[in-house]
Amino acid sequence: MTLPRLRRLIGRRRRKRRPRITTAVERVHYLQHKEAARELMLARLAYFNQHYKLAWNRVAIRTTRTRWGSCSSQKNLNFNYKILFLPAHLQDYIIVHELCHLQELNHGAQFWELVAEQAPDYRQHIAELKAIEREIFLQQVRIKQQQ
Repeated sequence: MTLPRLRRLIGRRRRKRRPRITTAVERVHYLQHKEAARELMLARLAYFNQHYKLAWNRVAIRTTRTRWGSCSSQKNLNFNYKILFLPAHLQDYIIVHELCHLQELNHGAQFWELVAEQAPDYRQHIAELKAIEREIFLQQVRIKQQQ
């Protein structure tokens, strides 16, 4: 039996995630901005949904390390509250992206066609978000080095 087949049979070992240690300052910042982020998300979802006419169950505002947003198969939309601090065109791209996942749960060609209907410059937006994420990562590294 080959090693890859053996791994498939046994199941992949999952790395345990380190628990997220949230400082009191981070928690207060999240609580101060959570409802403003919710209002923004709901308003922009309603705006873009005039075009798409899709239905969702719940909108949750969270503080996440690595995602701006997500959509579950149960049609729940989740957004990072820090979207509030992004430029408006990137906020709109993220909202459109997750809204389109209500119809297409993958990143196939049909999904990107849906996104392009309301965010034709989505490739540029993706590049901008990656640059912002790199900068955030570098800031976190600098902070850890100072400690």
